[in-house]
Order: sequence, then C-alpha cells, then structure tokens
Amino acid sequence: MNKYKFIGLKEQAIYGIKNPQLSVVGTMRTEDYKFEVTVDSKEIEFEYIGLDGDDFVLRADLPKSAKEVKVYVITKEDKYCVVSIKNNWAGRIYRKIIKTIRKILIKIKVLFLILYRGMKFLWREHHFLVPPSMWKKYLKAFVQRFLADGYEMFYHPFRQSEYLKWIEESEVIEPYEKQKYEPLISILIPVYNIEEEYLSACIESILSQSYQNFEICLVDDHSTLGETKETLEKYAKKDTRIKVKYREENGHISKTTNDALQMATGEFVALIDNDDIITENALGEVVKVLNKDTSLDFIYSDEDKLDVKGRRCDPHFKPDFSPDTLLSLNYICHFSVLRKSIVEEVGGFTVGLEGAQDHDLFLKVSEKTNKIHHIAKILYHWRMVEGSTSMTISNKSYATDKGKIAIENALQRRNIKGHVEKDVLSTYYRVVYEYEKEPSVSIIIPTRDYADILDKCLLSLYEKTNYKNYEVIVVNNNSEKKETFALFEKYKKQYQNFKVLDANIEFNYSRINNLAVKKSKAECIVLLNNDTEIISEDWLQVMVGYAMQPHIGTVGPKLLYPDTTVQHAGVLLGLGGVASHAYIGSARKELGMFGKLRVPYDYSAVTAACLAITRKKYEEVGGLEEELMVAYNDIDFNIKLLKKGYYNVCVPQVELFHYESKSRGLDTTSEKYKRFLKESNYMFEKWGEEIMNDRFYNPNFTKKAWFLLDKKKENKNDKGKK
Repeated sequence: MNKYKFIGLKEQAIYGIKNPQLSVVGTMRTEDYKFEVTVDSKEIEFEYIGLDGDDFVLRADLPKSAKEVKVYVITKEDKYCVVSIKNNWAGRIYRKIIKTIRKILIKIKVLFLILYRGMKFLWREHHFLVPPSMWKKYLKAFVQRFLADGYEMFYHPFRQSEYLKWIEESEVIEPYEKQKYEPLISILIPVYNIEEEYLSACIESILSQSYQNFEICLVDDHSTLGETKETLEKYAKKDTRIKVKYREENGHISKTTNDALQMATGEFVALIDNDDIITENALGEVVKVLNKDTSLDFIYSDEDKLDVKGRRCDPHFKPDFSPDTLLSLNYICHFSVLRKSIVEEVGGFTVGLEGAQDHDLFLKVSEKTNKIHHIAKILYHWRMVEGSTSMTISNKSYATDKGKIAIENALQRRNIKGHVEKDVLSTYYRVVYEYEKEPSVSIIIPTRDYADILDKCLLSLYEKTNYKNYEVIVVNNNSEKKETFALFEKYKKQYQNFKVLDANIEFNYSRINNLAVKKSKAECIVLLNNDTEIISEDWLQVMVGYAMQPHIGTVGPKLLYPDTTVQHAGVLLGLGGVASHAYIGSARKELGMFGKLRVPYDYSAVTAACLAITRKKYEEVGGLEEELMVAYNDIDFNIKLLKKGYYNVCVPQVELFHYESKSRGLDTTSEKYKRFLKESNYMFEKWGEEIMNDRFYNPNFTKKAWFLLDKKKENKNDKGKK
C-alpha cells in the first residue's frame, strides 16, 4: 500500500504478454509535481493523462528485458518512489488469465441481463406472441447486443483509443464558402516563454484557416526565453496581419491580453493560448453562424486536448449556454469569440484574477448580453504540456482560488446575496444563495395508503429539515386503510404545520398537485413523492435558494436508490424515448463528467419526485398538464418553463433516497401500458423538436446512453471499399 498521503493509487500493474506496458491509475493531492519513470534505473518516456478533478492515468511501453520498474513523484521538497514493480512473464500471464476470466463473467452477466430485458419487452409488446416477421429482427438485435457487451456498442469519450476511432468515423470538416457578412476577427494571444515548436504550431493553425479575414495580436509578456522572441520576429515579417508588441515588464496574463485587446481593430476578438491550436475551419464555422444571426455577441465551441505526443484526447462536448453551470465552473473555456465592443464595455480582463481571467470575462459578458451561441463542434485543441492547466489543475492551483473570487464578484455585481463554496472532491464551485427572511414553502405529498412508506418520508422530513418556514400538505387520494388515517391523525396532533387535503378522484398526478397548489398560499412550492427520504439537512434551504432566483424555473436534487447508487441527477430529453435520468446506477460519491454529480448544472428537466419552484412561475405556465395523468407531466412542465425563458437546475449537493414506484406500482398491465404510450405520443406531438434537440445535452453524444459516443453503423454500400 502506498504510504504517501499526497497520492492515492487505484491501479499499478504491468500488462501484455508480448509487449509489456506499465499502467498506473490514481489521484494526486499535491501541487507543483512531476513524474519520472525508470526501468532498471534508466529513465524512460511515458504517457500522462490528467482526468477530471485530480485523477490521472500514467502509461509506459516497457522493453521486454525490463526487470524492475519504478515511478517517482518529484515535488519541491523531495523525490519519492511511489510505485515499484518487478516485471516478470509469469505475472503478466496471470493478469491475462484473470482479465480473460473477468471478461467471460461479464459476458455471462450481459447474456442474462439481455435475456431478462428481452423477456420483459416481448411480454409487454407481444405477450410472447411474436409475429414470425419480427423474429429475425429481434434475434439480430440480441446477437449485436451480446457481442457488443452492452456499453461497448458505444465509444467512451475519455478512452483515448475509442475517442480517436470516433474522430476517424464521425468527424467531418466542412469547407468554407464565401459569406455575405465576413467581419474582421482579431485573435488575441498573450505570449510568455513558449518554445518555438508550440508557438509556431499555434500561429500556423491560424494562418491556414479557411476563413482569412483575421488579424493576429501577439503580446509578449517580457519573455526571458530567447527562442520566443525570435519566433515572434520571424512571424511579424511573414504576414502583415500579424501584430507583435513586447512588454517592458512582466505583467501576467490579464494585462498582456488587455494589451492585445487594445491592438485589435476587428469587430470580434478570439481568445487563443500561445501553445494551443485551432482547427482549419474554426473561424469559418464562427462566420457561418454569424451569417445566420448577425446580432450574436458571444460564440463558443467544443474542445479537446493534445497529449504529450500530440494525440487528441479528453473531449469536452458542451451544452448550450448554461448560466448556473457557468457559476459552478468555466465550462465555456475554448474556443471563444466575442464582440469587441462588449469586451471593452465590461473592462476587458480583470487584473488580479490571473488563472480565472477568462471565467471572469465570460461571467461579465453574460450579464450584458443573452446573444450567446454554442457551436457543437470541436474547433480547439488544448495542449497538455508541463505546467499547463490542461495537464492537471494542480499545476495552477491558484486558478481555483481566483475562480471562486470571480464568481463572488459576479454575485456582487448582480446584487445577489450568497457565497461560494469550493467542492472538496473536485476543482469546481457551488453557489449558496442566502435570504434575510425564509420564504414560505408548501411541501405537497400525494399519497394513497402505504402508511409505512409515508411515515418514513414524513419522519425524515421533520427530523432532518433545518428550514423553519414550511408546511406539509399530504394529498389523500382514495386511501382506504385504517393505519393510513391513524398516521394522518398522529402527525396532525404532533405538528401544527401538517395538513391533509382530500382529493378522492381518479388518480391523476397532475390534477392532484394542481389542486394542492391552489389551496396553498406559500411563496414556494415543493412537489415531493411519498416514497422519498430526506438525507441532506439543508435540502430545503438550498433548493429554495435556487428556486427564488428570477431566472430559475425548477430545482431538483440528486436522488439515490436504497443501495446509495444514483437514481436521478438531472433529466436528458430524447434519451431512449421521451427522456431519461442521467447517471442512473452511478456511485454516490462519483464526480460525474466535469463535476455533474457534485455541483449545480442546468438541465432541460428535473424529476417531480422532488422539485422546487416558486408559486408565481408554477402558475405562469399553468401548472402540471392534466392530460398527462401519470407519465411525463413533470417533463412537460419543465419544457414549458424552458419555453418561457427559465432555466431548470439540478443541485446534486442535496440528496434524498427515492424508493421508486413503490406506492403506485410499475406500468406493466395492458391498460397502464396503453396509457403510457398515449402520454408518450402526446409528448412527441407537442414537444418533438425540444425532445430531439436537448440544448443541455451535446448532439455529439448518443441518444441511447448518457454521455457516450455512437459507433458508426456499417453502410452496406461501403462494403469492399477502401
């Protein structure tokens, strides 16, 4: 076991029978470090990939003659050996056997899982009376799923080999055709002590653009590396569109970029780091978008990284503009193009926020305009070089502190009461909204019998809620059992803020909740299932704080199954049908991609199993749609709020247990299934465009599984072609 507290190792092994390869997976908890790998005391090259948060993967190809492999961490204080492994053929054979056995067991598990799901499907769809014409289709689907190992039907974006295959299969660079509107774009590049190799690659990627109406504004921040200045002088002579300024003293990135901004004469400015590159169509894609809407002020794209060997990895497929996500992290980052007049209006880059200067700028610009557009294409490659934030955030830990200040400044500018917390397990943030007086809240819980389930819900609510100004309205829908009414009387006597409202009508979730809201007088409404259990004591305080923000519609928490895996952490539209929850079955403490399971994110919808919203907004969209008696009423409700211009937010720091569908049962009967199909068809007819184009779920991701990439289907016409 590793004795050094600054590093946690999840895996350290040598794989491969013919070609041995070292694999180390872990978490680094220190700053300003670097790795060194040796084979029999001789240093060798290795591949290092910084993952989300402080996680990393280190790989190295080993010579067959290697006897002992060591991995060192070098810090300011000392050099530590954190991994020492003897390389032997027998050990690699053993690991190969174990891996093969695991693969067989996974195949068996997949087989039973597919059979189980297939039996349920055949019963639901055909009651096992499958038409002969359908057997071939179902058998082919079964074989494909089994051979694909479930998720292996897709590419995982953070497995480099799979991502590279996806690029080869799916990425298309469209040629630029002359447009009616072709504005001058000024590219701002602060420069400091960068090697010629990287700086030249950066500038050449701009000069080779398909769109050529640009200028490059390079400002050197008093570099001490000779080749940096030599490279700048060479390119200043090469093209008249290249402007170079040399600062007389080092002022850091904000001052340097502001100098570049002053040099710019374009209508728009683009932000590029001096060691990164843009795709040949980057500027052209921006201009295409501007020709569709000339009023746009801020355009950003997707991005990925270049590893130390120049290979692409770690893509960031982003959502459309998400203001609450931007308060959790700088998800926009690169490639960003902004209207110069607005950048100047907000004062450019803030001196003193170096490391978070872009995040600060994006927050300021988003306060001045809502004309923000996202291009769902990778137009920027962020280079992973030693000392770069792209390699690991710990290389620039000050950036996370400055990011916190940037968000606090944004709250102050917006006259919003609140403070910012840094998430302890990641590099991201959470805004905690504050209020002098607690808004009144009505917690509405529909129920029908199952007194034991309701009792668990109410007990956790009253024992754990640290909020004071709330009432509980239990809506009784045709309960019959004595223990249910005894439970009602118990809580009435025990708590003055407990009420029971009778709604003895045919079960209609929407109508039941709408009736309760009309009877309520509170400022804020919380819809809560009777099969939930409170975990977080500040659940109501946090959810109400977000719900009271003028731009936010619904607010939902992270819901957990009884085994503590994730049941809900936001809803993705169009996934497997109308909608699906994100991260179902994930571990409770998992970070999620870019912190989605740790910090607030904007989603198209959150589940009504636990949902907070102000009364005013609830009434503004007409409440829940009563034509949707059981399914999708919450999805319809969320989309109505989106259409009104509100944002729906998942706050995963709030956690509840959800014992899903216990009190009403699953939709397995023929009558219930027909109703489900009817309500599903209703949603597609009403919201087909919104369902198929979830603006908070990047279109590069598959619609069959969350946050994975589709494998290209074989085209029969392509067989035999090269």
